[in-house]
Amino acid sequence: MGTLLLLIVLMLEIGFAIYCIVTKQNHKKLKNWIRIAIFIAFVLLTLSSVIVWSFRWIMLAILLFILAVKATVSLIRNKTNNPKYKTTKIVWKSIMVILALVLALAPAVVFPQHKSPKVTGKYEVETASYTYIDKNRIEEFTDNGDNRFVNVEFWYPKNVKETCPLLVFSHGAYGIKASNSSTYTELASHGYVVVSIDHPYHSFYTASEDGTRTFINSDYNHEIENLNKEGFYTKEEEYGLIQKWMRLRTDDMNFVIDTILKKAKNDNSPVYQQINTKKIGVFGHSMGGAASVWLGRERKDIDAVVNIDAPFFSDLVYKNEIADYVAREEAFTTPLLNIYSDDVWGLLDSNSTYVANKHNNENFKDAYTVHFKGAKHLSLTDLPLFSPLLANILQGGKADIDNYYSIETENKLILQFFDDELKGIGHFTPEETY
Repeated sequence: MGTLLLLIVLMLEIGFAIYCIVTKQNHKKLKNWIRIAIFIAFVLLTLSSVIVWSFRWIMLAILLFILAVKATVSLIRNKTNNPKYKTTKIVWKSIMVILALVLALAPAVVFPQHKSPKVTGKYEVETASYTYIDKNRIEEFTDNGDNRFVNVEFWYPKNVKETCPLLVFSHGAYGIKASNSSTYTELASHGYVVVSIDHPYHSFYTASEDGTRTFINSDYNHEIENLNKEGFYTKEEEYGLIQKWMRLRTDDMNFVIDTILKKAKNDNSPVYQQINTKKIGVFGHSMGGAASVWLGRERKDIDAVVNIDAPFFSDLVYKNEIADYVAREEAFTTPLLNIYSDDVWGLLDSNSTYVANKHNNENFKDAYTVHFKGAKHLSLTDLPLFSPLLANILQGGKADIDNYYSIETENKLILQFFDDELKGIGHFTPEETY
C-alpha cells in the first residue's frame, strides 16, 4: 500500500508540474483543489480501513493535512490572484514536495501494511508487559551500579478455565521480544502463557515500564559484526565471547523463570494465576535458541525445548591441543525440536560453531529436526512480514520461500510439538523438509 501510494502521488506531482510547464501557467487554483482532494481521499481510505491506521501513516497524514490547510487558505484569500509564471519556481516547488512525500511515506514503504498470520486457537489473546529488576546482579553494560533489569511481555489466553503451560522465548542477536509475535499469539490462542524476554543491551531496543528506552550496546554490536569477519577472532577468543553472551542470556532466562514461578504463588494478576508451573517450555531464535538449548541442559524443570536456527553453544567445547571445537559428550535428554533455514542447514556438517549440531551426533539422537527449504535466517521470524526490505538487507537477499507459508508452518509445528510434550495432545510426527 505504501509503495502504491508513493507511486500515485509522485505521478500526480510530476504530471501536474509538466502540465504547468507545457501550458506556461501556474494553475494555482487547480493545484489547491488537488491538494484538498488528496487529503480527503486519504481520510476516506483510512475511515474505510483500506488504510489501516498505524505509526506508518502519521507523517503522511501530517504532511497532507498541512498541504490541504495551506491550499484552503490560498483559495479563500487569493481567489483572483494568479502569480506570474516561472518555470524554475514550478520545478523547485515540485522537487520540494516530492522529497517531502518520499520522506513522509518512507515508514509505509519500509514497514508495509500487511495481513497477520493465521491464528487458529479458540481463545482470545491478551498481553501484559513488565520490568523485572534482578537484585542479585549488577548491570555490566553501565558503570552506575544499577541492578540488571529485564523487560518481558506476556501473551496469554483470556477466560481460560484451566491453568496453562508456561513458554519462555529468547530473541536473536539483534532481535526484540516481539520478533515472533505471531508465534506467541498462536500458542496463547491454544491455551499457553507465553513470555518473551528483551535482553537489554543485546536487543536492538527495549522499553521499560517507566518509558525508558535502552538500545543495543555498541561494544556488543561490534563483537557480533567482527565475529562474522573470517579470521578476526581466534577460535579461543570466539569461544570466550560465546560463553560471555550465553552467560548473560541464560542468567536472564533463569531470572525470569524463577521470578514468574514466585509470582505464580503470591501475585493475583490473571496472567500469573493462569500458569501451570509444572509444565515449562523454552524456545528462541538464533542466539536465543542456543540459550534455550542451554537451559534444557541446566534446568530440571524444563520439559521441552524448541531451537530455531541456532548452534548448540551449550555443547561446544574448545580444545587447546587442536585449537578447535568439539562436541560435548553427554546425552541431551530434554525433548527438543530443531527448525533450520537454508542458512544453517548447510553448516550442520561443518567443523564450525555448529559442530555439536551434526546429524550424526548421537547425544541428540531423539531430537526432531526439520528443514525449511528456501528459507533464510530471518524467515523464521515475523520480520519479513513486518519489513521485507529490512529483512532482505539484513539477511543478504530475498528468501525462496513464501513468508506466510514459512511462519505459519513454523507456528503450527511449534504448537504441535508443545501440545505433545506439555499437554499430551496428539502425536508429533513432523516431516524432514517443508
